[in-house]
Amino acid sequence: MTKIAPAILAVAILCLESVGFAQGSAPKVAIINIQAAIAQSTDGQEAARQLQSRFGSKRTELETLQKEIADLQTQLRNQQAGLSEEARTRLMRTVDEKTRDFNRKNEDATAEFQQAEQDAINEIGRKMMGVIDEYAKQNQYSIIIDVSSPQTPVLYADSSIDITPAVIELYNKARPAASGATAPSAAPAAPAAAPAPATPPAAPAARPPAAPATPPPAAQPPANP
Repeated sequence: MTKIAPAILAVAILCLESVGFAQGSAPKVAIINIQAAIAQSTDGQEAARQLQSRFGSKRTELETLQKEIADLQTQLRNQQAGLSEEARTRLMRTVDEKTRDFNRKNEDATAEFQQAEQDAINEIGRKMMGVIDEYAKQNQYSIIIDVSSPQTPVLYADSSIDITPAVIELYNKARPAASGATAPSAAPAAPAAAPAPATPPAAPAARPPAAPATPPPAAQPPANP
């Protein structure tokens, strides 16, 4: 999945007003990787499966179209010496038309995929924030820092203060049936990935969404002998 940075989770530091600093004591601080928590939750994993299913046919369509373009280009290269000027021009025009069609469909599918992914991340993120708030209050944390956010670069943090696994466990316990009933219809696929002829969507947050596939270059007329 591209890097997940949902707007709802843009604030990297969660300050809990209900947990004040005791006089003379240091604040209790923890870190969390929100991206990993969303990806590894039951809802996140179910969302990835739904996204793969939803965009599988579009990916197949783009793969087929890309192969057609490549086959036509191979035909043009191999047969250019024996083709008439009219046949060569017609074949080149077909390649150009299919390339434009590929670009348009790939751009549309990529935009649709990314929007569906973001909607799912935001939906799961809202639920996750409630779980983080509950966990922090129960364990008397004053500050929780999201280390997956570029807005809060952390140069060093001991793994003992990482609450990501605990939050994932609490989220899954609180929503045991969520993956089958309430996961968003459009969800992250790790990523990352926008539908593309050669790269299927990945599991949520495991990686960035794949960049749009690069279509084969438009055919160029052969040099005059």
